[in-house]
Amino acid sequence: MADYISRDIYLQKLIHRRGNNQIKIITGPRRCGKSWLLKKIYRSYLIKDGISPENIIMVSFDIDDEIMEENLTNSQALKSFLYKQITDKEQTYYVFLDEIQEVDGFERIVNGLNAHENVDVYITGNNSKLLSKDINTIFRGRGDEVRIYPLTFKEFCTNRQEPTSELWKEYYTYGGMPALLQQHTSEQKINYLNHLWNKTYLDDVIERNHIKNRQALESVVDTLCSAIGSLTNPSRISNTLKSIQHTKIDDETVSDYLAYLEDAFLFEGAKRYNIKGHKYYESIKKYYSVDIGLRNAKLNFRQQEITHIMENVIYNELRVRGYLVDVGVVELRRMVDNKSKYVQLEVDFIATNGMEKYYIQSAYAMHDDQKREQETLSLKKIDDSFRKIVIVGDDIASYIDESGITYMGLFQFLKGDKI
Repeated sequence: MADYISRDIYLQKLIHRRGNNQIKIITGPRRCGKSWLLKKIYRSYLIKDGISPENIIMVSFDIDDEIMEENLTNSQALKSFLYKQITDKEQTYYVFLDEIQEVDGFERIVNGLNAHENVDVYITGNNSKLLSKDINTIFRGRGDEVRIYPLTFKEFCTNRQEPTSELWKEYYTYGGMPALLQQHTSEQKINYLNHLWNKTYLDDVIERNHIKNRQALESVVDTLCSAIGSLTNPSRISNTLKSIQHTKIDDETVSDYLAYLEDAFLFEGAKRYNIKGHKYYESIKKYYSVDIGLRNAKLNFRQQEITHIMENVIYNELRVRGYLVDVGVVELRRMVDNKSKYVQLEVDFIATNGMEKYYIQSAYAMHDDQKREQETLSLKKIDDSFRKIVIVGDDIASYIDESGITYMGLFQFLKGDKI
């Protein structure tokens, strides 16, 4: 039995990118397991594959890590240290630079290393200096991002013997941050999650973006956590803060805060897409927390709406599996109060990955035919041939109805490998 969770989905991504002459950039929220993936899991794989440990050069710059290589945060010292170990042009060297953004001018060093055919470069980072939108610019088109998320439910269940229903309750309450596996009581888990918010995430966002009003930022975070899976935009959030929390934040500031929170990999926004009209609604999104436990902790575990939690977990699972995820809208005419009107029917998720596309509804329970019709009407109005799926909270056996819609249980989806 393995003594740690192997994170196979990410290990395979690194294996597929090995030696591709690009800089492998491992991003994700702090404490989600980026460093462990690189320094423990991938390093062990390379050694088992015959790579000498001397050919794997690792340097950590994590500001919270006691073994941080303080003398190497100077770019010239780092460069000298690395090249002294790359001594044989006939051998391949693997360079791991953990939290490299702590080094000023790291871009030049990393690009220089990658220019050597016998050097395979891997770096980790967690903030706006390594954003997806900037990677091609920073690394001259040689950047290859691997996004890491907290533990999925399947990973969370590794080496656990409890009934799936009990594990699910624990997971949707406290989430999948890896270090929670070392916390044995509810008090410890709650304290850990609160510490992440207050001393790691929010402090980092405030410091890096020079935010002066911490309370305003926290109000935006609380609003997002309260409204996961709900359509919103900066204007709506601003109005909510004014009317409910009596906090005045203008639309532009809210928009900036949303960008900072996404840049820190704490939330993701799913755009709204008109399926029949083939266009996006640019001004409105649904926001999901990157980890449901973090979301719950920020709200002091007050709002445990299982329908929204399930939707958030499904969204995260799709993202971990590599899908781009939009929120779908089907527009059609219906008779309303004896008048023909346009109505909008929602599809929870449009998941795409290259030529793959799935339309997915999250339905915690479907107790009768009326509820079933409500959940599937939008899917029935989509006239293309891509697969349509309803994920149900009950642990049902998968089946396909007369309309060609697939139904599957939540655990079957979360613990499987494919949709």
